[in-house]
Amino acid sequence: MSKLFSPLMAVIYEAISAILLFWHAAWHKVLGNGSWLATNWSWVLGIIFLVLTVRAILFPIFVKQIKSQRAMQALQPKVKALQEKHKGDRETMQKELMELYRSEKANPLMGCLPMFLQVPVFLGLFHVLKHLKPTMPEHLRTLYGWTAGQFESASHAKLFGAPIAASFRSSPQELVLMGANGTTVKIVAAILIATMIATTFLTSRQMILKTGWAEDPQQRMVQRLMLYGVPFSLLISGALFPLGVVLYWVTQNLFSLGQQMWVLRKYPPPNQSGTGAKPAAKSDAKGGDKNGTAAKAINPALAPKVGAKPVNPKKGGAAKR
Repeated sequence: MSKLFSPLMAVIYEAISAILLFWHAAWHKVLGNGSWLATNWSWVLGIIFLVLTVRAILFPIFVKQIKSQRAMQALQPKVKALQEKHKGDRETMQKELMELYRSEKANPLMGCLPMFLQVPVFLGLFHVLKHLKPTMPEHLRTLYGWTAGQFESASHAKLFGAPIAASFRSSPQELVLMGANGTTVKIVAAILIATMIATTFLTSRQMILKTGWAEDPQQRMVQRLMLYGVPFSLLISGALFPLGVVLYWVTQNLFSLGQQMWVLRKYPPPNQSGTGAKPAAKSDAKGGDKNGTAAKAINPALAPKVGAKPVNPKKGGAAKR
């Protein structure tokens, strides 16, 4: 398995490097070697546009994910009916569910596909930036299509004075070789990690608030894990990420917030699409509904007593006349 996995990851490392180097070269032509606010913007913008490139490639898959989620939501009544019908026969229930998904063209796995496709990109960038160490042997500096000059430039590239290849837990020896100040690195890393945690939480919260909490206990547990568990885990793992990787994550979250907002407006959940059944009219405080049909209030004092004979209103009216 590892023999097959290594060549695949090598291809991903080269692909990520190619996109990053392309955007760095493009921005270098515009900005040159200039540095503003202690930041080498050609490398920083290279990472940001790496995110935009990947998300543009995955955008059609993201739209399919939203459509699949809408189809799954619309099928929930039928799914529940099948679960009740085959409560004691799990095998038959699974066959019926698969047939239902096939006939309705709904794929329950599509909801996780964009996330799974982004994992190799994240791992690739993580490996490439971890590779940018001044202590790296000469023969390893030209891996994945890099030149020695590009390696040297990227390994010393900074974001507000902190090297993009450094992390919150970089050793003092590594920081000295990168020409960085430990306090500056920790401050920049702490701000980026806090932003990464906050935007990760907001991205999950936005989706849950728009689509609603799942009724299935297991799915609801997964939603809670995504909403609270993943951001909390970043508090620990974020300290190990190079600053360039954290920047990539923050940029991706900000892009996701905007993308989800647009897609959720274009493809609203079934209960917000305006095509569903109208809710029943609500009664007002006087017993009437909003359509103006008032319900007559019954006075307890005028109600017939138990055992009394019913009074015919027609006869009573005739007697008065």
